[in-house]
Amino acid sequence: MNKQIREEIFTRLAEAIPEPTTELNYNSNFELLAAVLLSAQATDISVNKATTKLFPVANTPERIYALGESKLKQYIKTIGLFNSKAKHLIETSKILVEEYESVVPDNRTALESLPGVGRKTANVILNTAFGQPTIAVDTHIFRVSNRIRIARGKTVLEVERGLIKLCQNSLSLTHIICLFYTVATPALHALQNVMDAALLTSVNIERSGCSVKKYQRR
Repeated sequence: MNKQIREEIFTRLAEAIPEPTTELNYNSNFELLAAVLLSAQATDISVNKATTKLFPVANTPERIYALGESKLKQYIKTIGLFNSKAKHLIETSKILVEEYESVVPDNRTALESLPGVGRKTANVILNTAFGQPTIAVDTHIFRVSNRIRIARGKTVLEVERGLIKLCQNSLSLTHIICLFYTVATPALHALQNVMDAALLTSVNIERSGCSVKKYQRR
């Protein structure tokens, strides 16, 4: 993929989503951490429905831990894998209280040491909460990146590193990271529309004298 096509993708994405953000509802770093932890293999809508009831009751590490695992399950039982997620959230809350003064840490090592927090979850927190140059590569991003050859890799980590390097050398990193974060349904739809319009079929782009012709799917 050449530079002109790549920049056209980013331009169209920025136009489609001028203020990209996650669809998860949160008002603090801990609420974000809890919501992302609960969102694994679940929709943002289902998580938001659960946290709308949970957060008014318990939205800090102390309150979640005090709530206890059995009561927590009653609030999140509509979310897939709620048993293991309740266990992880209670354990994570306990660690935050005892080791981090109830503050969500802003470094990868500490985040990934928390129960239920893997690399993708850590990336979401680091970027969304702390503005760090990270990107959460999910199945959609992995497949699309390889399919259109914007950042190719055999593993999620290889694609993640490729996208970060690519963004650092082109447009606003934070903005592009948010645009490529496809947990939010509108972002996924916008991305698919861009791919269909600009890349997966022949394309003749005319923008500021720039012409990109016949980029064919291979």
